[in-house]
Amino acid sequence: MDLLIKGSRVIDPASGLDEVSDILIEDGIFKKLGRNLTAEGVQTINASGLVAAPGLVDMHVHLREPGFEAKETVATGCAAAARGGVTTLVAMPNTRPVTDCVDIVRLVREKAASTGVSVLPAGAVTLGQKGEQLTDFAALKAAGVPALTDDGVPIQNLALLRQALIRAKELGIPLLDHCEDRDMVQNYAVNEGEISKKLGLPGRPAIAEELQIMRDVMLAEETGAHIHICHISTGNGVDIVRQAKARGVRVTCETCPQYFTLTEDEVLRQGTMARVNPPLRTQADVKAIRAGLADGTIDAIVTDHAPHTEEEKARPLSEAPSGMVGLETSLALALTELYHSGLLSLKRVLALMSASPASLLGLDKGTLTIGRSADLVLFRPDKEWIIDKTKFSSKGRNTPFHGRTVRGKVQYTIAQGTIIYQEG
Repeated sequence: MDLLIKGSRVIDPASGLDEVSDILIEDGIFKKLGRNLTAEGVQTINASGLVAAPGLVDMHVHLREPGFEAKETVATGCAAAARGGVTTLVAMPNTRPVTDCVDIVRLVREKAASTGVSVLPAGAVTLGQKGEQLTDFAALKAAGVPALTDDGVPIQNLALLRQALIRAKELGIPLLDHCEDRDMVQNYAVNEGEISKKLGLPGRPAIAEELQIMRDVMLAEETGAHIHICHISTGNGVDIVRQAKARGVRVTCETCPQYFTLTEDEVLRQGTMARVNPPLRTQADVKAIRAGLADGTIDAIVTDHAPHTEEEKARPLSEAPSGMVGLETSLALALTELYHSGLLSLKRVLALMSASPASLLGLDKGTLTIGRSADLVLFRPDKEWIIDKTKFSSKGRNTPFHGRTVRGKVQYTIAQGTIIYQEG
């Protein structure tokens, strides 16, 4: 059924629009935007007091299927996305089998088709994520892959990475890189520093991330390719990207709510719930990440949604898997920590979560432009609520934010003109 949304504050970062308006949606696209719109035979939503914004674009999500359905499925992950206002997501390739061929891309897209959420699988850079042989980039792109990444298995072979960047540039597709030197970080659980010393554990040093960001920047500068740094977590890392951008290097980067809200101290309070790769860092790093968001160095806010089973996270800190879920809490955390704190405007927060990631991936998403697919989120920006992991749509309950009071609540998520989530 067609929709008429009445009286919301409409914010479209892509066009700069920010005004109270009505929105008419017909046949799954934005038909009209204006005041006092009327239409017959449509469903009307009274959106007074709500913000209408482009559906969120999360370019870093682990849906786990195929192969790890005990952690998450495409269906449960998309339900979590809808609950969090996310209408488009990029699914990471570390499934079983790895998303390194067209067949797996098609499988994931077919499973997502009925959810309403646009799921775009990222293709692996190397076969099996083994770092030895490049995948068929052209075939993956033709299958709809928006980016290439080996994600949690950073490519260590520099000759192969350079070759991958040259090929990606030829095809006009970005390469997303998880920047940590594997020899330095091993499978260590926490940041190298005061907390690792207190726990008597080896740590993941910040330099392991920063060295790989530097090498990626240098390779991008030399090849002219577009490199995107995943989940940046250190102050020096942000500085490297900032300086590279000033030189005109084609480098972009993202961060996650945990890196602008939490420090390594959280590991002492919450143990494995605060174990994530890269690890939670220091207060100085949190401050630097927030500065990078404020000055435009950081291009996107993503979740790195990484569900694990309760049994897995119940293991000792040194043995439990890294990762936390985030699809259902990312907007609220960003609004609470960045907008309500006065650091960023509401339009800027929404740009980081919609227009900017869509733009850097070349997606026809993240805008309320007339004629485009009607993907939007309606939320109450001041609504206070308490994060309760027992109510998540995701199979994953592994969040360090359980019990946290936040401001900003999704009321409706609409994808291609259809309501896919409604609060209550």
